[in-house]
Amino acid sequence: MCRMLRVHFSGFYAWLKEPLSRRAREDLRQTKLIRQAWTDSGKVYGYRKLADDLRDRGECVSGNRVARLASLAGITAQIGYKRRRGRYGGKPAAVAENRLERDFQTSVPDQIWVTDITYIKTHEGWLYLCVVLDLFSRRVVGWSAQSRMTTDLALQALLMAIWRRKPTGQVTVHSDQGSQFTSREWQLFLSQHTLEASMSRPGNRYDNAVAESFFQLLKRERIRRQAYPTRAAARQDVFEYIEMFYNPKRKHTNNGMLSPIDFEIRQRKLNQAGV
Repeated sequence: MCRMLRVHFSGFYAWLKEPLSRRAREDLRQTKLIRQAWTDSGKVYGYRKLADDLRDRGECVSGNRVARLASLAGITAQIGYKRRRGRYGGKPAAVAENRLERDFQTSVPDQIWVTDITYIKTHEGWLYLCVVLDLFSRRVVGWSAQSRMTTDLALQALLMAIWRRKPTGQVTVHSDQGSQFTSREWQLFLSQHTLEASMSRPGNRYDNAVAESFFQLLKRERIRRQAYPTRAAARQDVFEYIEMFYNPKRKHTNNGMLSPIDFEIRQRKLNQAGV
């Protein structure tokens, strides 16, 4: 057979012992990681987010490589329903300027809040989660979870933040340009509570990187580790993560390895001591 294939005997036996090249083995290994990340996302992630997930796991990989491996494995992002022609469109009701310009640092609590919405897969359907974080400590000061992604979802999260923090001065609330945040109801609520709107540029998630980072933590550390039978079960797990782990316990590099609550307590003591 070696003569028929014109292959040297040593090469043939080496191939029998190890038929795949080092690159092919690495392709197989990373394809398994890509498939796992894709499954964990509810099969909704495209190659860019899959590449970001792999980098979070310590893999050195480019977007182009992930796109190639995902395509070969038949892994594609889950696309939502197509819009009906002529039914949707038009400009948002109100768009605010980007007042942050990716400057996510502030030395004063309740000066800048960031908010965003994500979705969690359950056997009953999607559960939508809106959070409000204070940039001062990265603390989740308000959140809401509902079965529909409406303006009320965002308003309930913001209402919780106001009830908890009771800000005395003007607060800048930064969001993307989703319909929940550009609606007239949202703008009216801001004006009634001394809140100032700020918005990311269209389609630019880096303009709201702190909220995106929180969602990545939530999904990596909690949501992707289990399957939720009901929305109630998912909501309870989100409550436990935010209120019993993330806010009071999870160390944050931005806070000098203190949890958001511990960081606020320390800063309050320093201010009282006049330091």
